[in-house]
Amino acid sequence: MLARFTSIRLCLRAHPISHKPLPPIILRRMSSSKENNQPKNASGLTASQSKALKERTAEPNEEKVICAIKEMYSCLAKESTFDIYTQDAIFHDPIGIAEGKGSIRAQFVGLAKIFEKAEILKFRILSNPSEVPSTTILIDQDVAYYRKSSSSPFKTINSLLTIKTNDEHLVTSHTEEWNHNKETTSDDGFIGMLNEHRKKATARITNIIIGEPKC
Repeated sequence: MLARFTSIRLCLRAHPISHKPLPPIILRRMSSSKENNQPKNASGLTASQSKALKERTAEPNEEKVICAIKEMYSCLAKESTFDIYTQDAIFHDPIGIAEGKGSIRAQFVGLAKIFEKAEILKFRILSNPSEVPSTTILIDQDVAYYRKSSSSPFKTINSLLTIKTNDEHLVTSHTEEWNHNKETTSDDGFIGMLNEHRKKATARITNIIIGEPKC
C-alpha cells in the first residue's frame, strides 16, 4: 500500500496537473451546449437568442396589429383595439390565460383600471430567424406602469411578445413572457399544471369584474 502511494506521488511530480485555460473552441462548445439546454420561450428560441435578434421595421400588413398592441400596453385600448383578434384567440402571460376576444379585452381593460397610465419605454419589432414563421411577430418591449398620483413607475417590465397571426392577419395567439423567459404551462409537469389552473382562474375573475362587451 505504501509503495503504491509513493508511486502515485512520484507520478504527480513527474506530470503535474495543468491549470492552463481551456482553448477557445472548447469554451465555445461548452457555452453552446449550455445555451441549448436553456428552456425555449414561445418564439421557439432561448431567452438569450431572442434578446439578440436585430430590430426591423413593420410590414404594411402588420401595422394595424402593432398599433393595437401599443394602445393595449399604454392602457389606452378602445373597443376597436381588439378587432385584431380572432374570436377564439388566446392570450397568455405570467398573470393569466385569457381565451377568446372578450376575455382578452377584459384582461387589458382590467389592467387600465389598476394602473393610471403605462409608458412604453422601448418597443422593438424583431427580425424573425429562419425557424420562426413570417406570420409570427416578435416584439421586445419595456413598459413602465404608474399607480394613481405617482410620478415614478410602480413597476417596469421587459417582455417578449410572440404574436401569431392567420392568413387574414388576425391574431390567433398572443404570448407575453417577462424578460423573454419561458412561460409555464401544463406541459411542464405538476407545478406548471397548478400555475395554469391559477392563471385561468385569474382570467375568469377578471371577466366577472370587468365584464365582456355586449355584441
